[in-house]
Amino acid sequence: MSAQAVRPAAAGTGPGPRRSRLSAANPLSTLGAAVAVTIAVLLTVDWISATVVLAGELALLPLLRINPWTLAKRIWPLLIAAAVGAYGTALLAEKTGDVLLDAGPLLFTTDSVTAGIAIGLRGLAIALPGIFLLVTVDATDLADALAQRLRLPSRFVLGALAAMRLVGLLVQEWRTLGLARHARGADAAASPLGRFRNFLGQGLALLIQAIRRATRLAVAMEARGFGSGERTWARASTFSRIDLWVLAYGVGLAAAAVWAAVAAGTFNFILS
Repeated sequence: MSAQAVRPAAAGTGPGPRRSRLSAANPLSTLGAAVAVTIAVLLTVDWISATVVLAGELALLPLLRINPWTLAKRIWPLLIAAAVGAYGTALLAEKTGDVLLDAGPLLFTTDSVTAGIAIGLRGLAIALPGIFLLVTVDATDLADALAQRLRLPSRFVLGALAAMRLVGLLVQEWRTLGLARHARGADAAASPLGRFRNFLGQGLALLIQAIRRATRLAVAMEARGFGSGERTWARASTFSRIDLWVLAYGVGLAAAAVWAAVAAGTFNFILS
């Protein structure tokens, strides 16, 4: 980020060797487009606006050089969470409209199912921009833009940079902890409840590792003078024509989603 900071040549947490076509945009433009789309989805709870946003996000997969099947394998927890949220909403929502299923405690109507679908699609539409940011935005470039363009405090920027760099390490450590448990046979004869307890234990171990690593990193950065004195920059954070296209796409997609919901009569303001 600065002349005092060393940028890794091949960081495992970066976007990888196959940089997407959107990686040339300034990180602030990509972040602004993601914020615009997220606000549009948060304004209304309906399936029309969520579908428009989700379709617009999936249309970017070729530019991001992401295979749809690869994306599905990587975000399967989000897909399960969206399905569970949709089912729970459909089960607990107000039972108006035509009855689709009436089996004792399971009662689903057209309106309750529509509400469930809206919540599921809405969750995915909100989560995908974050996934795309991790693919297209390099952590060092984002830190440069936050410090140079938005004039944010250097301590905050350096903390955010360290956090983004540590995400990939946490994923690797989670896999390492899982392999260690399998090697010891911890899950071989465990019941479902035992496996859940092991999962919580592995999560606690990862949390402790993250706190220790963050503490060591903070001490090391403080000792090297990060966040104090005048900064010099190794690279300038600039804007180009592609930034206009990125921002226009994000704002246009957000406006199209809201317009489609209003035109279809499904717009449901979140505070109403």
